[in-house]
Amino acid sequence: MSELRDAAMNSKAWPFEEARRVLKRYEKAPPEKGYVLFETGYGPSGLPHIGTFGEVLRTTMIRRAFEVISDIPTRLICFSDDLDGMRKVPGNVPDREMLMEHLQKPLTSVPDPFGTHESFGHHNNAMLRRFLDTFGFEYEFYSATEFYRSGQFDAVLLRAAERYDAIMKIMLQSLREERQQTYSIFLPIHPETGRVLYVPMKEVNAKDGTITFDDETGREWTLPVTGGNVKLQWKPDFGARWAALGVDFEMYGKDHSTNTPIYDGICRALGAPAPEHFTYELFLDESGQKISKSSGNGVSIDQWLTYAATESLSYFMYQKPKTAKRMHFDVIPKAVDEYHQQLRAFPDQTLEQQLANPVWHIHGGNVPESRMVVPFSMLLNLASVSAAKDKETLWGFIRRYAPDARPETHADLDAAAGHAVRYYEDFVAPEKVYRAPSDLEREALMDLRDQLAAYDGPAEDEALQSIVYAVGRDRFDPLRDWFKALYEVLLGASQGPRFGGFIALYGVAETVALIDKGLAGELS
Repeated sequence: MSELRDAAMNSKAWPFEEARRVLKRYEKAPPEKGYVLFETGYGPSGLPHIGTFGEVLRTTMIRRAFEVISDIPTRLICFSDDLDGMRKVPGNVPDREMLMEHLQKPLTSVPDPFGTHESFGHHNNAMLRRFLDTFGFEYEFYSATEFYRSGQFDAVLLRAAERYDAIMKIMLQSLREERQQTYSIFLPIHPETGRVLYVPMKEVNAKDGTITFDDETGREWTLPVTGGNVKLQWKPDFGARWAALGVDFEMYGKDHSTNTPIYDGICRALGAPAPEHFTYELFLDESGQKISKSSGNGVSIDQWLTYAATESLSYFMYQKPKTAKRMHFDVIPKAVDEYHQQLRAFPDQTLEQQLANPVWHIHGGNVPESRMVVPFSMLLNLASVSAAKDKETLWGFIRRYAPDARPETHADLDAAAGHAVRYYEDFVAPEKVYRAPSDLEREALMDLRDQLAAYDGPAEDEALQSIVYAVGRDRFDPLRDWFKALYEVLLGASQGPRFGGFIALYGVAETVALIDKGLAGELS
């Protein structure tokens, strides 16, 4: 353990770097509450998206890293801001007209358009928890509605009333002059309509713990700030939640970064130290737009899991969190193959290298063996040329290539075969464009065909790659033009696998027949 801890204390992997920052808070004494609290927030205004998952995953990686370098206990809270008013109707839900009638009501007071839960907020919370449970996260779920209404937030809300002027001073500096005139950190929830009101305060009575305001009709109300009658505006809520829970670490997207001094200032004004933070870059869709819960653009968690295993998504999330990522379907095959490359490398690495390997953080140090004897990209090409409709078709080729491989002993390969067929049907097949070969390419293809037809050696990657390489070497400069021709004429794509490995997997005789079809124009 000491060797692992020593290596972790010097590792440059970003989860260990962040964990050391958290540990530095308690160099002199452990936290009074007896544990270090990691938190992630979720705004359930729409269905949970892949960025929400990434936030919990990355926080979990830092938490695991912290547990290697420290003996202080930890907790992870996933906090849902489900008391927020629904400001607009998401574009990806049913019964949108019904939802329009409930604008500005807390999400846990809006009927569920899916008809499965007691409210829209409860539905989205359940979706979040199902996703998180799918990945085996260890977390505690907190609902803002319960947090406010149960009294857990009362002490901090009363303190916010006492320190109202100090908190308002922090907020007003960040607001335009016209907004300053009506702004209040408190948002009353109307006792009759149930809507969250954005109205100025006539009085904040710290002694009684109440606020007085006029509603939209001009009627005056006085409400206690406690018991779920009032909620905080979202920026004050951020800092107040840190103070109420004693949060030590929270990460959030770059779009929050300019608000960090506000969150920190409010937390301190309420008498608590600000937590450590980590700002990550945003996830973008294929056109470079930010992924949004309400618009439903980009790749969803369920969509990713339709085409690849959970670990490949975790691998994608681990990579360069401070670099913006395009989150579209083309990234999936690459993530799958790179994840398995890292798995294969792990056993032969030094301890320091292992701690820098993404798979250590994905699996919390308990790294499994990769049984993917065929890359995912190769399975896609195999699905293409064999017109596979199910994974059993691919297994017919896989068994010949790797006789010891079986679905029951190579579960990751078996799952990948099924994923490859679905991915091929949905994304590769619609985009396939074959072309006829040029005269030079036709000459080279005929030479390759004849050499393969005469080949009587073992169907091994290297031997077959040597034949492919030799055929192209004397005719193409640069040589990549030869491989590009093979992909475009025979596979209908601009790029593809190492061709010798493809022949070994697909079969020598089958490749000869494929070349014959390409030369005869039957593919294009």
